[in-house]
Amino acid sequence: MALSRIVMRLARNPGTEFAGGDDHRGYALVAPLTSDGHLDEAAYSKHRDESTVRRFAPDEDAADGRLARRGNHWFFDYGDDIDEADEPLYRLGQHRFAVGEYVTVTDDDGRPLTYKVVEVQPA
Repeated sequence: MALSRIVMRLARNPGTEFAGGDDHRGYALVAPLTSDGHLDEAAYSKHRDESTVRRFAPDEDAADGRLARRGNHWFFDYGDDIDEADEPLYRLGQHRFAVGEYVTVTDDDGRPLTYKVVEVQPA
């Protein structure tokens, strides 16, 4: 098992201020993947501390956190003690992390936004 670096950028989100997407907003995630690009849940339990995330946007400071899990629910945890600040990930365990695939992240305002996987490489 090796860790992978996954970069996701904000895709088109009709009905929001990001209707055309925004390549300058997104996430850089380090996580263990299976050979077919899914999260490797067994490896995650062994490499939890190394499974990190960085949220980036041009109008805010980068936020560093970790990939976390409660039951079957995955989320980005930024270390504060307020659960509401965590960013839930829609059905993350079923997503395939491959260039061109899409992932939905609920932002800190409670909006589900779609991100496109633009890079996957060994970490």
